[in-house]
Amino acid sequence: MTTVALIGLVAFGVGLLLFLIIVVRIQAFAALLLASMVVAVLGGVPLAEIPAVIQEGMGRTLGYIAIVVGLGAMLGQLLQVSGGAERVARTLVGRLGEERAPWALGLTGLIVATPVFFDVALILFIPLVYGLARRSGRSLLYYAIPLLAGLAVAHSFIPPTPGPVAVASLIGADLGWVIVVGLLAGLPAMVVGGIFFGRTIAGRMHLRVPEYMLPEVNPGPASASAESGSTAPTADAELPGFGLVLALIGVPLSLILLGTVSRVTLGDGHPLRALFALIGHPFSALLVATLLAFWLLGTRRGYSAEEVRKVATAGLEPVGMIILVTGAGGVFGNVLVAAGVGDALASLMAGSAMPVVVLAFLIATVVRVAQGSATVAMVTAAGIVAPVIQAGSYSPPMLGALTIAIASGATVLSHVNDSGFWLVSRFLGMSEAETLRSWTVMATLVGLVGFAVALVFSALV
Repeated sequence: MTTVALIGLVAFGVGLLLFLIIVVRIQAFAALLLASMVVAVLGGVPLAEIPAVIQEGMGRTLGYIAIVVGLGAMLGQLLQVSGGAERVARTLVGRLGEERAPWALGLTGLIVATPVFFDVALILFIPLVYGLARRSGRSLLYYAIPLLAGLAVAHSFIPPTPGPVAVASLIGADLGWVIVVGLLAGLPAMVVGGIFFGRTIAGRMHLRVPEYMLPEVNPGPASASAESGSTAPTADAELPGFGLVLALIGVPLSLILLGTVSRVTLGDGHPLRALFALIGHPFSALLVATLLAFWLLGTRRGYSAEEVRKVATAGLEPVGMIILVTGAGGVFGNVLVAAGVGDALASLMAGSAMPVVVLAFLIATVVRVAQGSATVAMVTAAGIVAPVIQAGSYSPPMLGALTIAIASGATVLSHVNDSGFWLVSRFLGMSEAETLRSWTVMATLVGLVGFAVALVFSALV
């Protein structure tokens, strides 16, 4: 096939995927597999080889993503159930004071949502937002927007959350560099989208705690049930220590960064390089952190071995679909490679002035706006860009920047086809128009700032 025909095949594949998800309402996992098979047939992949191409794409992706996401989910569940996440919020707000509460909430979201899913973290901390708004008389958005910005940044930019891990797996990025670029992009994104915009929108929209949440709200920090939003205050002495929680969250990030630094600074024959490569691999780093959490947040604090096991198992239950959708994204990318799209896109990029970082961001943005799911947008964009990367030669820092560019595109312009849009609307008691003016603008600012940092970083490496 000609280059033009192959590029048209990519556009058709994406269009078919969006049609299946949006119009036909097929589940994303099945839609990705069906679109991959159609693209393989139209791309000239021999019919007898298509099953092997699908199996290869799924297996190569899941061999990495399933372990990382599974371990991260167990760690996050232990932090939630033990009260570790609540401890972070209480301590930051207590130390910074209510006047600096937006900063505390933004940092809380950024720290806690790294191992804890976005919706769980929002449900967990929304009572704290209610309490601060009621005591101060300020608009609910003054506190909610910084929290949401921190959660959005961690959810999209910082491993071991599934999105950036999935993209890194699909394009072959080093998680250490993803963490570095994610933090460089995420901190200013949280400040601009959360702190600065939060103050602005709070001055224009004065929201009170929704009446339907008042009977179940405690003014102080509390843990919440995922079903009803009800609260159950926990005595401060019963929560794990702040330093302990930060250490547990920091262990996998530090070990992964150690592995990355050792690969850059130590020669091939250095005796410590192999050791650091092992302990700094995401598998080892997350396993160490999870086992420490089993002990420090579990058995040492009075949980039986059976109770710890049940908590860890409960953490694994929500991640099945994330893992399967990511694997299907790997299938889509592998089919494109088998059809020769990688070479076609690489030659097209060589004759174009558009940086690959910009292409990745735009693809993720289009898919995000069209179908809503950030995860589907990330894996779809990564699957399309992966053949370009395999056909080219990109440094580990550049691949980290590409991962964050894709994550940024999958963050912008959240609207009515995004479940996060409705979750925020419900908990803040906003109409669709108010949610567009606040949450959607905040998410877009986070994505744009993240992309700007990734673009600048890519130009420097």
